Amino acid sequence: MKRRVAILISGRGSNMAALLKAAAEADFPAEIAIVVSNRADAAGLAKARAAGAPTVVVESKPFGKDRAGFETALQAMLDTHGVELICLAGFMRLFTTEFVQRWYGKMLNIHPSLLPSFPGLDPHGQALRAGVKISGATVHFVIPETDAGPILMQGAVSVSDHDSADTLSERILEVEHRIYPDALRLLASGQVRLEGDVCKTIASAASGNFLISPVIDQAGG
Repeated sequence: MKRRVAILISGRGSNMAALLKAAAEADFPAEIAIVVSNRADAAGLAKARAAGAPTVVVESKPFGKDRAGFETALQAMLDTHGVELICLAGFMRLFTTEFVQRWYGKMLNIHPSLLPSFPGLDPHGQALRAGVKISGATVHFVIPETDAGPILMQGAVSVSDHDSADTLSERILEVEHRIYPDALRLLASGQVRLEGDVCKTIASAASGNFLISPVIDQAGG
């Protein structure tokens, strides 16, 4: 039985599109039960409808600072669609501790840095200012603290001296689109377990590949 997933968006929904594409495969262990946006003008809604996914808008603006009130409306929608797992995909709304705890171990987020480095806003700019040679993206379980929580999967890219925040963002976005569906596959198929603050993958093996940056020209004098 496929796990029923809600994707929550606020904007263009590029990671949502990657999840929808993966879920369309016959052997994928999850189905997208609903795409929820807290903004009626989110560009991702049209993408979701074009992909044949059901969509709904639960406007957050009328609730103002009443986060609990918004979450009550959102939870009712999730219950209506029998949602078991949540994937945040550019969802620009903070949750209360109570909502996060209710969905602990069942709600994922993706952040464009190798957490715990560079949480929060402007992660690409943070990475460039720090002068790191490798950056990437992280899929993690959601906890009350922002851009924290047990890490399920990460993917990395090299950082060039010529990178801007925009060029680095473009390459990391490709990594995001690859690892988010893979992370959901692991969760939906029961291949992960949480041990305190650490997420472990059942029967996982370390990759034999290295990513080293910068690469030295061995032929150079």
